[in-house]
Amino acid sequence: MILPIILAGGSGTRLWPLSRKLYPKQLISFSDDGRSLLQKTILRLAKMDAVLAPLVICNEEHRFLVAEQLLDIGVEDARIILEPAGRNTAPAVAIGAMLGQDEWNDDPVLLVLPADHRISREDAFRDAMCRGAEVASAGRLVTFGIVPDNPHTGFGYIKKGAPLEGFPDAFAVDEFREKPDRKTAQGYIDDGSYLWNSGIFMFRGDDFVSELGRYAPEVLDAASAAYAGRRSDLDFVRLGRDEFLSSPNVSIDYAVMEHTSSAAVIPVSCGWSDLGSWSTLWETGEKDDNGNVLQGDVVSRDTKGSIIFSSNRLVATSGVRDLVLVETADAVLVASRENAQDVKEIVARLNGAGRDEAILHRRVYRPWGSYECIDRAERFQVKRITVKPGASLSLQMHYHRAEHWIVVKGTARIQRGDETLILTENQSTYIPLGQVHRLENPGVIPLELIEVQSGSYLGEDDIVRFEDHYGRDVD
Repeated sequence: MILPIILAGGSGTRLWPLSRKLYPKQLISFSDDGRSLLQKTILRLAKMDAVLAPLVICNEEHRFLVAEQLLDIGVEDARIILEPAGRNTAPAVAIGAMLGQDEWNDDPVLLVLPADHRISREDAFRDAMCRGAEVASAGRLVTFGIVPDNPHTGFGYIKKGAPLEGFPDAFAVDEFREKPDRKTAQGYIDDGSYLWNSGIFMFRGDDFVSELGRYAPEVLDAASAAYAGRRSDLDFVRLGRDEFLSSPNVSIDYAVMEHTSSAAVIPVSCGWSDLGSWSTLWETGEKDDNGNVLQGDVVSRDTKGSIIFSSNRLVATSGVRDLVLVETADAVLVASRENAQDVKEIVARLNGAGRDEAILHRRVYRPWGSYECIDRAERFQVKRITVKPGASLSLQMHYHRAEHWIVVKGTARIQRGDETLILTENQSTYIPLGQVHRLENPGVIPLELIEVQSGSYLGEDDIVRFEDHYGRDVD
C-alpha cells in the first residue's frame, strides 16, 4: 500500500500578491477549472492502485481552508496534521511516518509530495510512482529526478550513478548539487547525467526513520516528542508545540538523502514545474499567439511575452514586453519577467512595515465563511460578511467597537445578550460596544450581510471569545 504524505505548509512569497501568508499558493487555482494546486495534487493520485487516503501536513493557520478544499473534491477520510510553525520537510515527514506505522501495521510505502507542483503528463507521473514503489519496497530511499530540458538555475540537481541491479529504470545517487549559475547548469545539461531535484520522495516509513536517526538524531528526537504529545482537535491532529519547535529547520535532502548509501533516483519526464515564481508560471502556462499568459478580465494590445493576471477588474495593456502584471482587490504587482524572483523582497519590505497586504487578502476566509473589507476610514469600517449554511461565528464581544448588521441575503439568527433575533433581507440590528453576541445562519443558502463597525479601535484582535464551535481559543 502507498500512503501519500502531502506537504502543504509553504507560504509562496514569490507569487505575491496572489499568494499571501494566510492564503498561500497551494490553496490557489492557477487554471480555468478552479481546482487549487493542493486539490490537483490529491486528484492525480485517484487513478493509482493501492493508495490510501492522504495525510496532509499544513500550518495550523490554514487548517479550515485545507479541510474545506478536501471536502470539495470528495476526500472525507484524509488525516490533517497541523504544524505549529514551519520546520522544513524532515520533521514533518518523520511524523507522517510515525502515524503511518501506528495506523497501518504493514508499514506502507510513503509517497511524499509537495502540494504546490504542476504536472501536465499525469500518466507518466503515475507510472513513475508505481516504479518507485517497487524500488522503495526493496529498502531504497527514492527521489524522483526530472529530466531537464533547459539549464534552469532555480532548481537543485541530482547526478545519477550506476543503474540499480534488478531495477533498470532506477539509479544510485552519485551526488546532490545546489542551485547552479547559468554556466554550471549548462555544463550539467551537456553532461547528460544530471536531473532536476523535484522534492518528491518514496520510501518505507521504517527505513526513513532509521536513516533519520542515524544522520539527524536531533530531528528524530524532536519529531518523536512532538508526535507523542499530539492531541485531536476536531478532525485535526495537533502536535506537541514546544517539542516540534525544538527541531532543527532542515529538509529531507540535508537531513538524510545527501548522507545515506540507500538513496536512489528515478528519472521522470512528466511536464513538471514547482511554480516557484511568476516567470515559472509564464514558462509553463498556455500562451496566446504573442507569447502571453493571460487569466481573468484582460485586454492586451501590442503586448508580448508577458504574464497578466486579473482577479477583480479589467486590466488593459499596450506596447509592453516581458512583463509580470498581477491585479488583486488590494494590490497590483508590476515587474519585469526577468526580475520576477525578487518579488519575495517586496514581501519582506511589506512585512517589515507591518502591512496587512503581505499576510491576507481583502477577503479573509474563516471556518464559518468569509468577510471582506469594502470601505474604511478613521473610526469606521464596512465589511461584507458571508456565513455558510448551518455555520455560526463564536460567542463574542468587543471592547472598542459597536456594530450595525444589515441582512442582504438569507436568514440570520442573532444572539444579543439575552435576546434571540431572526432577521431576513433588508432587516437590521445594532450590537452595542461590550455586548455579548453571536451570528448564525440557520438556513440552507449562504447568509450575506453588511457590517458597519464604529469605534476607537477596529483591529481583528479586539475579539473576546466565550464559546467557539471550531476549536479556536476562548477567554
